[in-house]
Amino acid sequence: MEELSDNVPLRSIVPNLVTSIAACAGITSISLSSEGRFREALVALLIAVICDGMDGRIARLLNASSKLGAELDSLADFVNFGVAPAMFMYFWMTGGPTHTLPDGTIVAKPIIRIVLACSLFYAMCDCFRLARFNTMLEQEVAPYWTHFFTGVPAPGGCWMVLSLPIISIALDAKGISPSFAWVLQNPWTGVFMLLFIGALMASRLPTISLKHLHIRKPYLLPVMAGLLLMIAFLVTNFWMTIGVAGLLYILTIPVTGFVFLRLRSSALDSESAK
Repeated sequence: MEELSDNVPLRSIVPNLVTSIAACAGITSISLSSEGRFREALVALLIAVICDGMDGRIARLLNASSKLGAELDSLADFVNFGVAPAMFMYFWMTGGPTHTLPDGTIVAKPIIRIVLACSLFYAMCDCFRLARFNTMLEQEVAPYWTHFFTGVPAPGGCWMVLSLPIISIALDAKGISPSFAWVLQNPWTGVFMLLFIGALMASRLPTISLKHLHIRKPYLLPVMAGLLLMIAFLVTNFWMTIGVAGLLYILTIPVTGFVFLRLRSSALDSESAK
């Protein structure tokens, strides 16, 4: 009986293997961005995002969820959505290994240090966000928090902070150089994005959770049409669609806050009426 109890089913390894692949993709993204290969670094991060979305579902499908897998997933998320995008932004906004921007501008050393400090701030905000999420799993939450995250989730923060580089790379691939191109790779733009998105992740602001989102029947057709349109844009212009959607995601935060305040006020009024 002891020999049987010491055996580990092969299926229990699969989710952890997928999580490990995600972490490897994130580390590869850091290496690629340090070499100035930003498009390939984005592809590596995309692989990490896909694997991150798959590992939990695979664990539930195979009934192979474990505390080890949960801890491994949290550490992989820190690498993929904290360290990797922070280092991507650092190398992107400081001109890569040569510290020279596409227009020939050489980034000064004080600016390089400022961008690095802001990159570290973003990474540590992501670390704080993940640690707080883990501690809140065992806590009871008010019913009106069901449809919301506390702060921007780590994958969402990664998506937001990389939206401008993604748009810039998409435009470069098409040979387009708009008048606002200097804004996309300006170090001060990167500093703002790192500080702003990092603060959103560490904050307690309510942000939308798609897992518990329900659509009323009258709105089902417009939502389906919108999703089909987005899929069409993804097929025809993948990176530009991802970048623009990341910027639009930022705009949902004040709207989500307004909806949350209404739900909380309604819930508190119902409790006081009782």
